[in-house]
Amino acid sequence: MVDDGVSVTVKGAKKRDAGRGIARLPESVRNRLGVLSGDPVRIEGDRETVAKVWPEDGNGEYVRIDADTRSNADVTVGSDVTLRRASLRDAEAVDLRPIDGTVQGSAESTIEDRLGNTPVGPGDRVTVPEIGTFHVEDTDPDGTVRVVGGTTIAVGQPMDDPESGDDGADASTDEGEPGSITYEDIGGLDDELDRVREMIELPLSDPDVFDRLGIDPPKGVLLYGPPGTGKTLIARAVANEVDAYFESISGPEIVSKYKGESEQQLREAFERAESEAPSILFVDEIDSIAGARDEDSDMENRVVAQLLTLLDGLESRGQVIVIGATNRVDAVDPALRRGGRFDREIEVGVPDREGREEILEVHTRGVPLADDVDLDRLAGRMHGFVGADVASVVTEAAMAALQRERDEPVVSRADFEQALAGVEPSAMRAYVAESPAVDFADVGGLDEVKDTLREAVEWPLEYGPLFEATDTEPPTGVLLYGPPGTGKTLLARALAGETDVNFIRVAGPELLDRYVGESEKAVRELFERARQTAPTIVFLDEIDAIAARRGEGHEVTERVVSQLLTELDAAGDDPNLVVVAATNRRDALDDALLRPGRLETHVEVPAPDRDARQAVLDVHTAAKPLGPNVDVEGIAAETEGFSGADLDAVVRAASMRAIRRVAADRDPAVANERTDEVTIQNEDFAAARDRIEPSLL
Repeated sequence: MVDDGVSVTVKGAKKRDAGRGIARLPESVRNRLGVLSGDPVRIEGDRETVAKVWPEDGNGEYVRIDADTRSNADVTVGSDVTLRRASLRDAEAVDLRPIDGTVQGSAESTIEDRLGNTPVGPGDRVTVPEIGTFHVEDTDPDGTVRVVGGTTIAVGQPMDDPESGDDGADASTDEGEPGSITYEDIGGLDDELDRVREMIELPLSDPDVFDRLGIDPPKGVLLYGPPGTGKTLIARAVANEVDAYFESISGPEIVSKYKGESEQQLREAFERAESEAPSILFVDEIDSIAGARDEDSDMENRVVAQLLTLLDGLESRGQVIVIGATNRVDAVDPALRRGGRFDREIEVGVPDREGREEILEVHTRGVPLADDVDLDRLAGRMHGFVGADVASVVTEAAMAALQRERDEPVVSRADFEQALAGVEPSAMRAYVAESPAVDFADVGGLDEVKDTLREAVEWPLEYGPLFEATDTEPPTGVLLYGPPGTGKTLLARALAGETDVNFIRVAGPELLDRYVGESEKAVRELFERARQTAPTIVFLDEIDAIAARRGEGHEVTERVVSQLLTELDAAGDDPNLVVVAATNRRDALDDALLRPGRLETHVEVPAPDRDARQAVLDVHTAAKPLGPNVDVEGIAAETEGFSGADLDAVVRAASMRAIRRVAADRDPAVANERTDEVTIQNEDFAAARDRIEPSLL
């Protein structure tokens, strides 16, 4: 019955819903309650609060509410609450007090508009987008009310203001507090958040359950991954959601030249965490103080030993959790990476397309966007961007809009284009990272080659369920071979453009280093970075330079071949990682590379025949001002032995000859006004053809 309420489980809100005071309910729950979209619903947890009902597409018995609403109901994600229909009176007056002590903009004049139709009650926390977060001090009439057009909004002294008579106990800026970071402020890391939550929330909120099970609660979690992916944000959000004391220490900050001082600072941090339990102690850059011990590092050895002792000595059962963060997990001493110390290691990787779109939604919540801004399209172009990079792009785009218009700036697509040109993706800085703008339509001819590449590379990415249904392993790697200039590199770039995945291009010689072990290390790091940014196509151009037959080449290349074989075997287990290699000397490659399970699909990129040459010329001349006497079919017939690169050079040389004809002996300003006179004639192509030697004869 509706009067008895409906019991549901709390889930986190969608990123775009943060601060909106809404409760998303599946249709089945809405029907049982008898409510429609926009109706108020009472949420009964340890406290009671009211939110507006919004529809949810999913099925099940749950409610999606944001951090403010969870705080007002005194529940966390995973808690059970009871929902009931509610009726609200219109508010005549609402008294608010800023929680964090800062208010952006003119509060009273804008809060009323932003909070229109929002339920608020005494003691609630409410976020006003672009203004701040407030504590609801009082309402008239008493109880939970609805803000309407005629509601009088009054903003009092901040919660942490000494003159207000408040001791600041609820202020989010007090020492030991994680701040206002919530689960809705973290995009693209839902799986990682769930794994961290299950390790941390239960030990902090209900430690006695471990006594009943007869096991010790987890003591630590090690977060690892590239810089800027959100490791620190996760720690702060979890601490904020479970209302725990939060202490953050940075590894390099506690390092001291004086003997014993580093260990003393560590002990003091643990003592504070234990005295303030339940608490989370976050150790950032832990690799800087807990690297692998050796005989030559006395200070590091002492700090690691002290950290091991402190982790083993945690006696507040489940009430102190240590979170470590590093982007060099292999550098951390192995003694820390075992059960009873850091019980679980969680990778916080580079976000995929959906994750990047979520992060964009988080950072553009309060940003006025123009109608031409498509976040999904932006996310698709931001290959290799971590969360911090995405935040930088949004900031740079907003600054570009501000430079253009100071009064009422609106961020447009052009602003984002400018920002993308100035922000380099962190996850791809070590290599040539591309988001190719070409696809197979830009490659003339080679239809059979394109079809083979689609089946070998595109199909496993797009038709994964079909491969699973037939228990078929997709090809691990593809080898493109053929004469120079036939389009092998262009095909690889077009393949990445077709599949809309990350593309890392590395020329073989770039991996070679004269120092022992450095070449193999470069190969390992290349594939590690590719796995972090998957789905990825790794393109090894001129692979013959590093993968010659063993026993016939240099000692360095032999070690590189061995490392490459190891990485290709590992890549076979990851369907989101595809290796494409190119060479014009297939016979020089080591036979072990060419067997099934490694570079197993061999695709010849042949010299273009007459039809293929015409297709190549059609692509390169599509946007050019050709004269009426230009016969592309005839040029194709007369360029026997020309590769695709040769034909590109012929078209470019003919274009330069036409430009030279208009620009000759003229002032640049005068010549630039005569663009309509630039026409590429048949004689321009003839002259270019005579100048360029065919490379395939």
